[in-house]
Amino acid sequence: MAIATVTAPRSPKINYSPDRPKMADSGSGLPPFNDDESTHEGVPNIPVEIVSDEEMALIEAALAAARSSISSSSSSAINSSSSSKILFNARSIQSITLLSKRGLSAAHPDIEDLCKTASTQKRVKVNESLLHRFRRKKGFAVTDFTGTEWCEKQKVFSLHSGSREKTKAVEAGIARHAMLEAEVVKKAKVQVKSAEDRWALKLLNFTFGVNQLLFEGLTRELPVMGLIEGVWMVGVIDEVRMLETDTGRMLMLVDTKTRSRDTVPAEPQQRNGKLQLMCYKYILDSLIPDGFSSRQFFDFFSLNPYSTLSEEITESITSFGFTAKTLDDVIRYYTNCCSMLPSTHNKLLLRYESQKDQSIIVEVEFEYDHGWLKSQLETSLQVWLGQREPECTPQEERWKCRNCLFASKCPANTNVDATSKPE
Repeated sequence: MAIATVTAPRSPKINYSPDRPKMADSGSGLPPFNDDESTHEGVPNIPVEIVSDEEMALIEAALAAARSSISSSSSSAINSSSSSKILFNARSIQSITLLSKRGLSAAHPDIEDLCKTASTQKRVKVNESLLHRFRRKKGFAVTDFTGTEWCEKQKVFSLHSGSREKTKAVEAGIARHAMLEAEVVKKAKVQVKSAEDRWALKLLNFTFGVNQLLFEGLTRELPVMGLIEGVWMVGVIDEVRMLETDTGRMLMLVDTKTRSRDTVPAEPQQRNGKLQLMCYKYILDSLIPDGFSSRQFFDFFSLNPYSTLSEEITESITSFGFTAKTLDDVIRYYTNCCSMLPSTHNKLLLRYESQKDQSIIVEVEFEYDHGWLKSQLETSLQVWLGQREPECTPQEERWKCRNCLFASKCPANTNVDATSKPE
């Protein structure tokens, strides 16, 4: 059973009530949220999100674990003197958003909260790249890229070792993202019977997430994918806002990370988070001017564009005013949606929250650096494509090894306890 989200068609606009958590003033120059009650009418009508029983249980467990260790408090919204402002439109939209885009049963935690994993090593086939062996059917995730940048050796060890055991820090991070997403969607269930069904839901999630963005000025957990550096990349953007600037509409990308310690992240942690957001922007930018390479998409993932989608999925699509019976039908909505997207802003925002009370630790605003991103992607893909062996983390960053399950078997570490943490 796969996960999806559904926003009821032509429903009243989602209200942003006074008790909704807000972001703290960062002085970053970014436009503020418009949370004036006078701009919202009626009772909040939150969309419905579809999940499986198993994943609903995981979400509830994560939320329960988080509540036991943190007290709820509202954070303050980003305020700024910038001439830009977030656009909220009075119209509402329909939306289906696949939660398997960030499947909680196989979630990718933020890099500073990486958890320990099982360590059973499997034999690798000769001449088979990591990309082909582990990501042939899924695509190369943005978190695969950032995990490799964090430590190439650790990433390769984790690929061969299998599933991860979630730590309390990871559980708290999952719970926080679930809370943020729950502000704009609710959860329900839909059954997936084929690869075509699964990809159709992901594409529809993007399509309706963009509709929500265009009409309401905000969307969260937006699944994205595109052909980047010759590789199909996939990811989920924490938050996208619609800005009104002097030159027109622009998209603002935001990523929220939670920390168990109320300290400013070290430079390598911030660097990793910046690369993640830059990669999301790169994917979106590739879709806006050039559209979507559907033929390459079908070929790479071995999909039949004319395969009939499951009855449950087609009925759900029809109930929201759309007609789509095949994956090819869904692609048409998707490509049309891409053509409606405005450009993305070059300024990106990283938000670090305390897991104790969701207070803001620090907000980092930075500029997109396309040349640096491409260089880092190329370096990472050399490992994934089998063009070179993975390297250990640099000597000055060996403090990472203290939280790595594979430190004892890594050739770079003879005395892990002697490594120092960043200040």
